[in-house]
Amino acid sequence: MLLSEMVDKELIQVEGGVHFGILAHTECLLDVQTGKIHGFEIIKDKMPFQKKKVKVSEMIPWHEIILIGEDRILFNKTATVQSEFLQ
Repeated sequence: MLLSEMVDKELIQVEGGVHFGILAHTECLLDVQTGKIHGFEIIKDKMPFQKKKVKVSEMIPWHEIILIGEDRILFNKTATVQSEFLQ
């Protein structure tokens, strides 16, 4: 399956049935030399009305993907990364 064929698929976490949007709204993390996909990054901003924001980035590691179906991609869990930045 081509990556371009997966962009409209919904991302669903199996535990709790949490919907993470569609794959087209993520960043693909890959090794450009080998072409190996490491995962997909979902970026969310927290605390929108404060001078200093916390950028929360969740990654869906490739090894956590259970099933790539016709309409959905099911995965086990995400890894969360936080960093601070000034606006």
